[in-house]
Amino acid sequence: MSRKLRLGIIGLGQQGNAYARFINDGAVRNMDIGAICDVDPAKKELAASLYPGVPFFDDYPTMLESGDVDAVVTCVPHYLHPDMAIAALNKDIHALVEKPAGVYTKQVRELNAVAASKPELTFGIIFNQRNNPLYRRLKEIVENGEIGAIRRTNWIITKWWRPQGYYDSSLWRATWGGEGGGVLVNQAPHQLDLWQWICGMPQSVYAKAAFGFRRDIAVEDEVTALVDYGNGATGVFITATHDITGTDRFEILGDQGKIVVENSLTATVTRLAKPELEISNGLSPEEVKGLFSGGFDATAHYTQETISFDSVWGSQHAGVLENFAANALDGTPLLAPGSDGINGVRLANAIHLSSWTGREVPLDFDEDEYLAELNKRIREEALFPERH
Repeated sequence: MSRKLRLGIIGLGQQGNAYARFINDGAVRNMDIGAICDVDPAKKELAASLYPGVPFFDDYPTMLESGDVDAVVTCVPHYLHPDMAIAALNKDIHALVEKPAGVYTKQVRELNAVAASKPELTFGIIFNQRNNPLYRRLKEIVENGEIGAIRRTNWIITKWWRPQGYYDSSLWRATWGGEGGGVLVNQAPHQLDLWQWICGMPQSVYAKAAFGFRRDIAVEDEVTALVDYGNGATGVFITATHDITGTDRFEILGDQGKIVVENSLTATVTRLAKPELEISNGLSPEEVKGLFSGGFDATAHYTQETISFDSVWGSQHAGVLENFAANALDGTPLLAPGSDGINGVRLANAIHLSSWTGREVPLDFDEDEYLAELNKRIREEALFPERH
């Protein structure tokens, strides 16, 4: 292998072209563009003008056989991520998948199994928000026990406004057979990943999703999900694509503190002097009376810190690419192992299944039941073949 990892970009759309620009502009120091692949003939001319001299292929199997690439990134519709990554790994080529890792856990589990059988290869996923210094710091705070045991989480992320024209721009968009879902699989996978990465996976979920609520689409454009962590702690996840002003607010309440994140930019961390129950049980009668007369100073029991970081657009994506290459070249630990991608897919699948069936769904749900329900909706659309 050369000193720089030669990346094959499968799909020269918005994301694929962004990654090509990062590499071409030198933002990813240990990576070169090895080749570009796209089934659209018009992309060949585009690639030649933007990235002269880079080999272009109109099918990815030929690119995998070419010897021009050490690794690939899959910038294609969601259903294709596992198939392409498996094909690359089976050719002893490193694989980096775009989010989500797939549409349903059964196909992602197969991908993870192939990757596990090839430990000498690097398998990653583009969870660029894991490279966000704010969320990395918050993960440390939670893992270090600085706010105690988690008692409640909630994330309102409705900054995904999409007009009808966006959905009408492509036949596969916002369909069960082409995209595999709506806001949960297209816009919100990063938040689903961060939610479980920082707070842990829940045991079950009860959800209400609205399908074509405010847009002329078949898939979900609004979701409210309630999760149970199994120890009395609960969480709520709300997302939508029809809120034109949008909200991004993430809260984690612990028994010894609290984190409040606004717009994924600034976090206020409250640390209690002692666990909340000890404060509650230790108040004198006079202090309790003071709660209602304004004589109680709660600030005596906690400190607060505001955390924020400057983050240049694109630096997080470029950092994930650079980290992926570093892992392949010298074993640097991965920020976003590909095997972690199944967690967000599992959450999205459980939310869908709960909404479809009207019942609380465990996170170890029956994968065949989910696939049957998904295929039922694909059949009703009659646009794309069923999945297996």
